[in-house]
Amino acid sequence: MVQGDDSVCCTNHLKGLYDLPRKHMTLAPSNLLLRFSEVCCPCHSQTDQEREDFFDVTMDASQEVPMSQRFQASMVLSGVGDALGYYHGRWEFCNSGKTIHKELEQLGGLKKIVVALPKWNVSDDTVMHLATAEALAEWGCESPDNDKTRLFELLARKYISCMNDMNGRAPGMTCVNSTRLLSSSYQIPFNPRGGGCGAAMRAMCIGLRFPRPEDIDDLVAVGVESGRMTHHHPTGFLGSFAAALFVSYAIQGKPVKSWGAAMLSELHVCQEYLMKSGHCVEENIRTMNNGYFRDAWTKYLQLRGILDGTSEPTFPNVYGVAERDDFVKSVSFDGWGGASGHDAPMIAYDALLGCGNDWAELCSRSMFHSGDSDSTGVIAAACYGAMNGFTGVPENLFRHLEYRDRLLNAGKALYLLTHTDGVITLADIDKGDQPESPGPPPDTGDLDQLKSMVSEGQDQTVVESSEEPGAGASSL
Repeated sequence: MVQGDDSVCCTNHLKGLYDLPRKHMTLAPSNLLLRFSEVCCPCHSQTDQEREDFFDVTMDASQEVPMSQRFQASMVLSGVGDALGYYHGRWEFCNSGKTIHKELEQLGGLKKIVVALPKWNVSDDTVMHLATAEALAEWGCESPDNDKTRLFELLARKYISCMNDMNGRAPGMTCVNSTRLLSSSYQIPFNPRGGGCGAAMRAMCIGLRFPRPEDIDDLVAVGVESGRMTHHHPTGFLGSFAAALFVSYAIQGKPVKSWGAAMLSELHVCQEYLMKSGHCVEENIRTMNNGYFRDAWTKYLQLRGILDGTSEPTFPNVYGVAERDDFVKSVSFDGWGGASGHDAPMIAYDALLGCGNDWAELCSRSMFHSGDSDSTGVIAAACYGAMNGFTGVPENLFRHLEYRDRLLNAGKALYLLTHTDGVITLADIDKGDQPESPGPPPDTGDLDQLKSMVSEGQDQTVVESSEEPGAGASSL
């Protein structure tokens, strides 16, 4: 430790060490404190670059990340993935990954972008994800009897309420229209046009609330019911199930290569739940048996050589931005990759398989492509955070993120509910910052036109057959 007068001052600033979002330091504690006092303490005159270099050498992804941080990072980074993929509408609706990467380079890259209002607001994905997470947290406080009907009613109210916070966020029309049906009941009719990604994009936190293998029945029930409150079609709500399940797998530490096959093996649990639920059973079972979701995923896992859940994934020798755009389109329902319940978690999963635990590469693959990039980014980033905490993520991407405090607090509440006796109070859920209007999107033209585009992509009729994605299908 630095001696003399500086030692007292540095001691007063050591609290900053424990306030860091990443707490897995590789230096021995005594050496770490010495380097902190010399390099990072405001008592000293080192440059910002020297401080940045310090963090680069002391953060090591091989070290264990505290579980509480992984829960919070899953929530916060989901918002980052959303904001980056959305870029106030500009990148979500850009049909060229090359254009997005070029603009990213012109902005200085991920280490230079400051994700903050007004340009880098979150989209409808994060607003609805927060609605899900805060409903789960409040239900955990208020329903020790595990009454899921109360949870479903609370989710419905949250989804209705969050529609008041959609200015500048381009919500899908399936979500908008379906929430209008939720005022009298959390159950809405079956919808042959409900195969979009709007259920999947908001479901990741369900995997934080039910993270253990023995929680699968609860995860399925909440994933299916929360999903079909807006997207009452198997392709839609099975996307919700998949996104939640992948986050639970991330928390469990399951090898990523096994997730896809493991998810397929649990689809029968979803079917059993649908049969027991008594709500639109015939339509759901018939459509699910037609196999669109299952067949699309089976084909994808075969493509990567991981249908067995144990093999290493294989990618083309040349798999750059253009090739990934081709892939994103190839797995889509009707040309816009990631806009459906089956391919939003699929594209996110593909990015996790191929990024080698590298945050920048994950962003490139899941957030900067020609498809529905915020919906794939929000899922991929939630899984990354659940595995790695904030490791490797530049602080400029999340320090000033819109709704960061709400996301942090939701992650904290879900952690407490799953890692204590489950006894927490609403005081543990500080909603943090209040809604702010992000204003009109910069350089994106008419937002109504963008909403029309998202409607075409997300409010689709999924062909009730086992045809390949997009084959013979049409958007209505």
